[in-house]
Amino acid sequence: MSRTWFVTGTDTEVGKTAISCALLHAAAARGLRTAALKPVAAGCDEQGHNEDALALQAAMTEPLSYLQVNPVALQPALAPHIAAAQVGKRLQASRLAGLCRGVMNSGAEFVLIEGAGGWRVPLSERETLADLAQQLQVGVIMVVAMRLGCINHALLTAEAIARDGLQLAGWVANQPGQRMACHEENLRTLQQHLSAPLLAEVPQLSPYSPERAATYLDIQPLIGS
Repeated sequence: MSRTWFVTGTDTEVGKTAISCALLHAAAARGLRTAALKPVAAGCDEQGHNEDALALQAAMTEPLSYLQVNPVALQPALAPHIAAAQVGKRLQASRLAGLCRGVMNSGAEFVLIEGAGGWRVPLSERETLADLAQQLQVGVIMVVAMRLGCINHALLTAEAIARDGLQLAGWVANQPGQRMACHEENLRTLQQHLSAPLLAEVPQLSPYSPERAATYLDIQPLIGS
């Protein structure tokens, strides 16, 4: 089976997809076959395509179909459980886990499963995306948006991951917007309080490209020797 990680964020719009694409490029540069999924995507076009899922599909080495990359595509740009209810669908962690395992066993050596929003985003009245990660029993990569409030959001997310019995395999300090005040001080505080390795400090890139972002990443803690 492949080495697989669940990519979560400290909030929505933190750069999960951008960092996931960069991780895929970094792994491919090491000669690894890569694949990724966004099991649930809310905010799809009339063709049922989500721009984040399309970006993942373009960044991986394996020729997966769009349906394999994004098996549940919801048109309303809302929280997944609300979007699903509006279109008469019910989301279940066990079904999503089965779809993920299909890709995990497809031959890729480096697989990312990108969540939606943060760690506790609901799938239904009883389940959250954290239940999906728990069922898969994979390591977690946390993307931290370096902006006001990031310390609290990151530490709470890391605590929740640990409480759910999963390993925080690494985290990325991403700068999705203008550089925050006291950036270095905030970064040092996060490093002092998070025991997982810092995989990268990625600045705001204009224009952004996953190949360029990949140059900031150190994926050695993920893949070993």
